[in-house]
Amino acid sequence: MITSKFKIATFSIALAIGAMGLTGCDSLTKTQKGAGIGAAAGGVLGAIIGKKAGNTAVGAIIGGAVGGTAGGFIGKRMDKQAAEIQNAIPSAEVIREGEGIIVKFDSGILFDFDSSNLKTAAKDNVKTLAASLNEYPGTDIKIVGHTDNKGAASYNMSLSERRAAAVKAYAVAQGVPSARLTTLGKGFNEPIADNTTETGRAANRRVEIVIVANDELKTEAKQQG
Repeated sequence: MITSKFKIATFSIALAIGAMGLTGCDSLTKTQKGAGIGAAAGGVLGAIIGKKAGNTAVGAIIGGAVGGTAGGFIGKRMDKQAAEIQNAIPSAEVIREGEGIIVKFDSGILFDFDSSNLKTAAKDNVKTLAASLNEYPGTDIKIVGHTDNKGAASYNMSLSERRAAAVKAYAVAQGVPSARLTTLGKGFNEPIADNTTETGRAANRRVEIVIVANDELKTEAKQQG
């Protein structure tokens, strides 16, 4: 698994360097990455190497990419939505890569310890995010729950699944169509930090909301291109 990641990362870096040689590294925007080097390079560089998000979130962005001019069209739209989300929800970390967005919440922001019930403030955050999802209807959303490695694997898997489901349920209550939302629990299988330290465990307790273009937006993007 680790070897495979490094092979992907190395290949993606090569693609990125080749593209940057034509345009200049500093001049590349996130949108240009989507059009020029594709979501695979942008996503791997930004998420796997940067260790900002789990492999499931990264894979959703890479798997949903169309590339080329259409990818640039989608990337520009994602730039706008990501900026609006970050401005509206400063407690979230918004990661813009390739043709997608990852909105990451520390679990402590959303839930009390060992709970899958959204806090009052958490409901406000999810409500604000849902408003953005409703404003930009051309996307599919994957909600991924993660835990640290304290406790049994089976219990942590269940907790991560219940937390992802709680976020989905509240988003649906705010008018986001259920068909746009999928959930997944990963337990402690996708750490982004060192589980031997409290700081690392806190970083690993998180929920990631991945936003990617749906088929309708992809078709529109290809037509615009």
